[in-house]
Amino acid sequence: MIPLSSAPDLQSIQLIATDMDGTLTINQKFTPQLLQVFDRLNQAGVAVLIVTGRSAGWVNGLVHYLPIVGAIAENGGLFYQGETQELLVPIADLKVHRQKLAEMFLELRSQFPQIQESSDNAFRLTDWTFDVAGLAVSDLNQLSLLCQKRGFGFTYSNVQCHIKRLQQDKAQGLLKVLSDRFPQYNLKQVATVGDSPNDESLFDAAQFPMSIGVANIQRYQTQLKHLPTYITAQPEGMGFCEFADAVISVH
Repeated sequence: MIPLSSAPDLQSIQLIATDMDGTLTINQKFTPQLLQVFDRLNQAGVAVLIVTGRSAGWVNGLVHYLPIVGAIAENGGLFYQGETQELLVPIADLKVHRQKLAEMFLELRSQFPQIQESSDNAFRLTDWTFDVAGLAVSDLNQLSLLCQKRGFGFTYSNVQCHIKRLQQDKAQGLLKVLSDRFPQYNLKQVATVGDSPNDESLFDAAQFPMSIGVANIQRYQTQLKHLPTYITAQPEGMGFCEFADAVISVH
């Protein structure tokens, strides 16, 4: 990972696709500095699109209050823009899908009885979540294998573990949204930003040449196949603001 200070000209960036928890937040909160940076990015003509693992229910509300062009929820499951909700993954019957996810969770809990359903799980449509706290890397690897054996995908962030469709990830959701909703941007004009394993697909240089990890990504670097191209000096929301300031300064 190359220090952000050594990044080439950032003038080409027109859209920032960013994770939320641990990337925009500081101690799980938005700060006044972040909201000011969002406004400054808008004034500079740089769009912000949130790409989060958070639930449909949370993101549906959030998209109305932040100065952003839209938000992808549930690790590529759904897209929200204004009053629009779009399912990004092919699920014929959401109720049946959720039932299958619930059954998978119960199977996991039979082997890991300490896992607890996340507080926002009731507001989800395409995935099922439980808290990551207290789980070792070896536990997470075993949980992933168990899901794969049953035909499910699995990922985790600094907050939650996600049971999902195998093909469901942030990169696939973002690529679809960029193609369908923002065709004016090519991938060289898009920067992706994140901090944890569920952002790994956004760090694939073959798809996203400009990817940035905030400094706290370093805790996961031995667990990731794809690492961000650049890394900020500061962690969490301070790292995002560091990157945003660098972009604004050349626009």
